[in-house]
Amino acid sequence: MEDKRPVGARQARDLVRVAFGPSLVALVVIAAVTLLQLVIANSDMTGTLGAIASMWLAVHQVPISIAGHQLAVLPLLPVLLMVWGTARTTARATSPRASWFVARWIIASAIGGPLLFAAIALAVIHDASSVITELQTPNALRAFSSVLVVHAIGAVIGVGSQIGWRTLQALRLPLWLGDTVRAATAGLLALLGLSGAVTAVSLVVHWGTMHELYAVTDSLFGQLSLTLLSALYVPNVIVGTSAMAVGSSAHIGFATFSSFTVFGGDIPALPILAAVPTPPLGPVWVALLIVGAASGVAVGQQCASRPLPWPAALAKLAVASLLAAIAMALLGYAGGGQLGNFGEVGVDQSTFGPAVFLWFFVIGALTVLLTGGVRRRPKRVKPVVPVEEPLFDEDVEDDDEALTTPIPDVAAESDVEPVPEPEPEPEEEPEPAPPPKPVRPAPDLEDVEDLMVVDDDIETERDR
Repeated sequence: MEDKRPVGARQARDLVRVAFGPSLVALVVIAAVTLLQLVIANSDMTGTLGAIASMWLAVHQVPISIAGHQLAVLPLLPVLLMVWGTARTTARATSPRASWFVARWIIASAIGGPLLFAAIALAVIHDASSVITELQTPNALRAFSSVLVVHAIGAVIGVGSQIGWRTLQALRLPLWLGDTVRAATAGLLALLGLSGAVTAVSLVVHWGTMHELYAVTDSLFGQLSLTLLSALYVPNVIVGTSAMAVGSSAHIGFATFSSFTVFGGDIPALPILAAVPTPPLGPVWVALLIVGAASGVAVGQQCASRPLPWPAALAKLAVASLLAAIAMALLGYAGGGQLGNFGEVGVDQSTFGPAVFLWFFVIGALTVLLTGGVRRRPKRVKPVVPVEEPLFDEDVEDDDEALTTPIPDVAAESDVEPVPEPEPEPEEEPEPAPPPKPVRPAPDLEDVEDLMVVDDDIETERDR
């Protein structure tokens, strides 16, 4: 059904949806889950609003402090869903022919609405902390910056998917920059997907350990809570596996895991963490490096889909590898942090991003060369400038001897027998000319005088 409302009304509706849609949906889901848990646990509703506001901020990777313990290792799945929701909403509100003014308003709405929600959440938590002393108000600067970054990333992805090519043309940038986003996305999906498959296989291998972690609670509600919490932390574990696959390392407190060595330590009682390797490390985990190589091949294939001259092809691959390394570094930073008494949890940021870049660039460059992604430049043909030649050679014109000197007979001087000239064909006899017409003889002068009449004769004739 066609919308017959004015254009201004439709744009206002889209801006309101972009500003408050994703945040409001997240708030409703969080409220439902929180109230369900409180009802199942037979708890009173004291501080319910503070708990809902804290969880909304936790979705945006804002650390939570409860009873003096900081929980900074937050699940990545909710924040990824938030980025996806913001990108989808902004993409639907942006027309491919939208002006820059409208695009800026869409991005501003996608950021401004969540910042308003963050201010309200901080006020609610501050008010609830006066009743619940264990609940502490988060750092306002960290809260606003985290919300800003999450929704800005989603807004840029959504608007860029609609007007990205037009922006490159307007800024006079090379169009192959648009292909770098596709290549980086392919590499990220390959790396995370293969790492997820390795994580699943490791869970099957360590099934006994996972069963022991479930045994920490006997209630059905507790086991369901552990299952839900493990599902939320699956992306965190996959990012740690990706760090191992590219040669970096992941750590949970003092426990460190890499493709070459493992140092044991205490880990939280979370069933998904049963996938971590246990010492002594066998040679199977070294095969994780194949995951990094396969991801580099995926990047190279995407870059080779449109062949370019070798400087542009290498620049295209370098930009795609850099985008993928930045994205993985952001995921590693968002998925780590302080976890109470266990200490710091996350990946080695000093080696994770550079390792992703090197794997994608080196393996990708070999793939581009082998799959014909480098195109030779056409040879430049110099234009031929016509030279004006004189009609007569001045030297020959001035030299009279050159004009009078006979040309020697080369055939007579050489030993080669001259080639006989062909006999001329007999000429056809011309047809006889037609006989001339007879010419009438001219009259005699005497006869002419007889024919002449004079004036005297005319007068005599009149007298008669």
